[in-house]
Amino acid sequence: MRLPRNCRKRCCRRSKNAARESSSALLASNFSGDGVEIGAIPSHTTAMSTAYDIICIGAGPTGLATAIEAKIDGLRPLVIDKGCLCNSLFHYPVNMTFFTTPERMEIGALPMTVAAGKPTRAEALKYYRRAVEHFGIEVHQYERVERITGHEGAFIVHTVNAHGPQQYHCKKIVVATGFYDHPNFLDVRGENLPHVSHYFTEAHPYWNQDVVVVGGGNSAAECALDLFRAGAHVTIIHRGAEMGRTLKYWVKPDIENRIRAGEIRALFHSHVVAFEPGKVVVQNGRSEESVPASQVFVLTGYHPDFAFLEKLGIRLATTNRKPAIDPETLESNVPGIYLAGVVIGGDDTSHIFIENGRFHGRQIIAAITGKGKLPDKEPVAPPGE
Repeated sequence: MRLPRNCRKRCCRRSKNAARESSSALLASNFSGDGVEIGAIPSHTTAMSTAYDIICIGAGPTGLATAIEAKIDGLRPLVIDKGCLCNSLFHYPVNMTFFTTPERMEIGALPMTVAAGKPTRAEALKYYRRAVEHFGIEVHQYERVERITGHEGAFIVHTVNAHGPQQYHCKKIVVATGFYDHPNFLDVRGENLPHVSHYFTEAHPYWNQDVVVVGGGNSAAECALDLFRAGAHVTIIHRGAEMGRTLKYWVKPDIENRIRAGEIRALFHSHVVAFEPGKVVVQNGRSEESVPASQVFVLTGYHPDFAFLEKLGIRLATTNRKPAIDPETLESNVPGIYLAGVVIGGDDTSHIFIENGRFHGRQIIAAITGKGKLPDKEPVAPPGE
């Protein structure tokens, strides 16, 4: 028997209202707790749209891998990043080729296909976009996490985006914020001048220019080589006696040969005293020298956002600033807050990279869902080895 149209409409409205009341009740039961002040839900979103099982802070490969593992296990994840998707990779040198092979950058068991043996920056960015689309991961870009209140099972993540303050409720939190946003400053005079940068993007603008590269690692070596091949006049300044010993096998002979041939000048056992317009003041032993420089790239490494970790209540070791975590679950000393990727390394950022950090999400989700310790995997060597 079919109901009259007006009856069907009234029944439909009652059903929708009942569903909304049920959703609101579920939200309150899951996400309210003693000592937690639940903020008002913005009027343009429904109650359940702000409630998640897990929120990943950081939309790099590690954060995305964690969200994918969560979704595969039936959880509802949200990924938030203050920049774009894979913001650090986006800011890598434009023509960069990764040191590793594609299968070691894959997440969610989704194959990565590349034109040559190693992925380029453009290929990696395309792959991670496709991974998000394939698994239907909810990602909020250009949204900064300001603070987190509440407790395990009832966290509130407070953010700010172009529309103003936002709030999201969740049971668990994963911090996978990387380290590329925080350069290791030299703390010398003039480091904030406009011609001094801690990021190298491409060499073309510096054709026929005097350029100084500070540092002795892979980033500095590749930057110097790119600049040299683009016609720049390059000087490397490094405090060590030679370029770093961890240079990749195809970079090391190249940079050493260029230095030996005088095509790239290298000042070893030297450190920067000051940056000034058009030059860098360098101390080499007891003497000082002014090196011409229309552009300077200070490539001396990066570090995690320690201030943000401490703001969350996470303890850091006094010697190396490693955060306090359970090595099996990666849960920090703050119940319900987990760490993934290079942030767990503290000052030692040379042993965690995409290749092994991508497995941290699987480890965390196994702990959250009660699967226990996962079988040990083969150790992952540094990229390119």
